[in-house]
Amino acid sequence: MSDELVFYTNPMSRGRIVRWMLEEVGVPYRTVVLDYASSMKAPEYLAVNPMGKVPAITHRGVVVTEGAAICAYLADAFPEAGLAPPVSSPERGTYYRWLMFACGPVEAAVTNKSMGFVVPDDRKATAGYGCLEDTLNALETAVSGKPYIVGDKFSAADVYVGAQIGWGMMFGSIEKRPAFETYWAGLSQRPAAKRASEIDDALIAAAKAAQPA
Repeated sequence: MSDELVFYTNPMSRGRIVRWMLEEVGVPYRTVVLDYASSMKAPEYLAVNPMGKVPAITHRGVVVTEGAAICAYLADAFPEAGLAPPVSSPERGTYYRWLMFACGPVEAAVTNKSMGFVVPDDRKATAGYGCLEDTLNALETAVSGKPYIVGDKFSAADVYVGAQIGWGMMFGSIEKRPAFETYWAGLSQRPAAKRASEIDDALIAAAKAAQPA
């Protein structure tokens, strides 16, 4: 069983979240860049992730997909990085709560908004996130008045929640509330976040340069 950590991604995807997490963890990893038109749907990659989507990682014989799951896995696989509260601590529940809130209600709400779908008032009880406004209000409460979402220490939950907020504000799917801007401003200045962006931005630039004139 190989200890090699392999990261499957595309620099213009949610893989940017996992790249940031990997840089926070600080262990060696090998990147496999896939393109949407061919290699992401090729048999070799479908054997890793039958969805044909990125990101994904392989590590110690295990495949992990879905950004939040990968962040949680990496935090537990490399505890020396200190990116998750101890399992026995009260903060562990808060950590799980907001990590899953971001990949569940927040992801669903902002995706639906970007596609022009609004839950009818009489169907809000059916939708897991209720409505976008309620979801963003809850998220605002979680990040208001503090640098990190769990206690006074940065965690994998901040990687995922922060990336969702930063990405959402950039593309207009999350409104620029002061609490969101303050929270993201602090996280985006982390050295690992900057390194990750530089790596992926360089991959995008290289891909553009390689295109026929």
